[in-house]
Amino acid sequence: MNRNIACIIAALAAPAAVTAQEANPIEPHHIATLRSVGTVEVSPDGSLAAYLLSVPRRPLDEDSGGSWTELHVLDMAEPGSSRPFIAGPVNVGRPSFRGNDEILYTSRRGEDLASALYGIPVGGGESRKLVEHANGVGSYVLSPDGSRVAFLAREETAKELKTLREKGFNQEIYEEDRPLTRLWVAEVPALDTDRSDDESKPVLVESVDGHVISAVWSPGGERLAAVTTPTALIDDSYTSKSVVIVDASTDDFPVVSTVEAIGKLGQVEFSPNGEQVAAVSAADQHDPAAGRLMLIGGADSFSDLLPELEGHVASFAWEGDEHLLYAASVGVWSTLGRVSTGGEAETLIEPGGPIGLSFRLPRGGGAAALVADSPDHPREIYRYDPAEPRAPPVRMTNSNPWLDDVDLARQEVVRHVAPDGLELEGLLIYPLDYEEGRRYPLILFVHGGPESHHSNGWLTSYSNFAQLAAARGFASFYPNYRGSTGRGVDFSKLGQHAAAGPEFDDLIVAVDHLIEIGLVDRDRVGITGGSYGGYASAWGATYYSDRFAAAIPFVGISNNISKLGTTDIPLEMELVHHRTTLWDDWDYFEKSSPIYYVKRNRTPTLILHGKEDPRVHPAQSLELHRHLKTLGQAPVRLVLYPGEGHGNRRSAARLDYMLRTLRWMEHYLKGPGGDPPPHEIDYAAYLPWAESGDDADEEAATPDAESTGGGV
Repeated sequence: MNRNIACIIAALAAPAAVTAQEANPIEPHHIATLRSVGTVEVSPDGSLAAYLLSVPRRPLDEDSGGSWTELHVLDMAEPGSSRPFIAGPVNVGRPSFRGNDEILYTSRRGEDLASALYGIPVGGGESRKLVEHANGVGSYVLSPDGSRVAFLAREETAKELKTLREKGFNQEIYEEDRPLTRLWVAEVPALDTDRSDDESKPVLVESVDGHVISAVWSPGGERLAAVTTPTALIDDSYTSKSVVIVDASTDDFPVVSTVEAIGKLGQVEFSPNGEQVAAVSAADQHDPAAGRLMLIGGADSFSDLLPELEGHVASFAWEGDEHLLYAASVGVWSTLGRVSTGGEAETLIEPGGPIGLSFRLPRGGGAAALVADSPDHPREIYRYDPAEPRAPPVRMTNSNPWLDDVDLARQEVVRHVAPDGLELEGLLIYPLDYEEGRRYPLILFVHGGPESHHSNGWLTSYSNFAQLAAARGFASFYPNYRGSTGRGVDFSKLGQHAAAGPEFDDLIVAVDHLIEIGLVDRDRVGITGGSYGGYASAWGATYYSDRFAAAIPFVGISNNISKLGTTDIPLEMELVHHRTTLWDDWDYFEKSSPIYYVKRNRTPTLILHGKEDPRVHPAQSLELHRHLKTLGQAPVRLVLYPGEGHGNRRSAARLDYMLRTLRWMEHYLKGPGGDPPPHEIDYAAYLPWAESGDDADEEAATPDAESTGGGV
């Protein structure tokens, strides 16, 4: 193994177990205020990185809502030099550099009725509105010379329809009257000149039909590639994408070519000379995830550059006209590699270090900004220079400095073998006070998808609170069961037309392995997860009820028959999950439904769901709750979150979820059991700032008003 990589592994090794008296464990208020790096962009000369920082609102201290998104700027030559540029109660959209002296971003500021494109000097000064649209400037890409911007915005509502709606005619035509998002282009004025409303008025690219998902300029700015779908339905975004290339050098933007995707489709980029297009694509229409690095040719041809990769590509960047850099998941690790357009590949960063799946290269060449996490911290920025491929990435930011003083439990990769010989892997987090030879209660955290997976990085969040559980004496396991991503297309297809079969048997195999090695108490095992993980948890509460002492399904499936009739992704479910239809195989859907086995239930079950979930309708949780409660063989409780969808976004709902689910596990795996715990929660008891009335956690504090470091 490369010595530098070995050093990274050593640096990431989790601390040894500590006694309860010595421990300074992670607490609920820590998780509620965890910050993480999002989108990053590097200046053309590579000297600066502009990035977005997600800053959760503090429960009981601020109005509940989604996290604030701040703009920060980092000197790429100096670790720890990051400074807030636009901070406080703000929501900043993707940053981009215009030259080396200006940063552009989207935000809704002041009297804005919708988000607009703003610019700000890197050296400091006032932000200036550059482009606006009545329905808001959404995702955007700046032309290479910075003179134009292509952006997404909803098509404008006809004046007659607005009038009718004001008169009460607000009926919804289900799945038919959703407004399309269209592609617009506008001139971008210089920061130091007056903006002309006529010059910067957006122009609709009428030649691009349908709903636009994303767009990218060719390096010369003469063409635009738009990823489109026929409608605004989510199902189309999974199953029916096309790449439409238009001539952007003329006012009418004529279509040059159209290529239909062969399955799911992710990032699309032109080569520097504009002659080739690469994309992250599925291998075929039945591939559960876009994870192959492809060259797109004529006549809808896709050529896989890494056909032997038993992993999933997450992102890439062109490095000249004949090579690409790519970041990929490989098992529970990530890797960074280089591949030629002819398919010759080399690994630059071996698996075993930080989990980095997103990166940006400066246009002029130089070090990349890599967004990565580790068992010790959420996503941060690392600096990595492809010209020195064996030099390890250097961490540049520390968004949660209080983590340096918190004791984290040991985390390690666990591999075991299923009865059919398939090797499986997952991630184990030990109790913080672990003692060899002692058995512990276990929480099984099951990922959703199933086309996703857990990596050996930062695993703790409001819904996956393993480090919090470790501080309370629990072991936690994150299984990557068959059907997960990260191990290639074939592995990800193993669960197709076998819902709740071998894929969920793999969960029991994992638990049995942890029992066999002497870590887990068989009678104190709980299961939880969201979406497909919620499906697994409902399966654990019914079919496998004899194996679980507590179950917590979140936005999960309980009835595959009714689920197909209420989900917003019916075709995706058919193509990459079930590979059949309800009318062709009723028995399969019926017997893969947890409610079919409700009479087996003896497991105390806490069910949670967002009331506005479009993916897995709340009726799935209503059904499971009603049947378990009517049957009356074990405690059951249903918690609904108004205003939340397929996962909780607001800070209050996230805190409630974390505290409520942890208490359920403690009550039934470590506590008295029996009747459910009270449904009331004293939130203030878990939040130092609510108890003391001051900033007990200064690092997590959020200003009362927008503040600026480099500008306004």
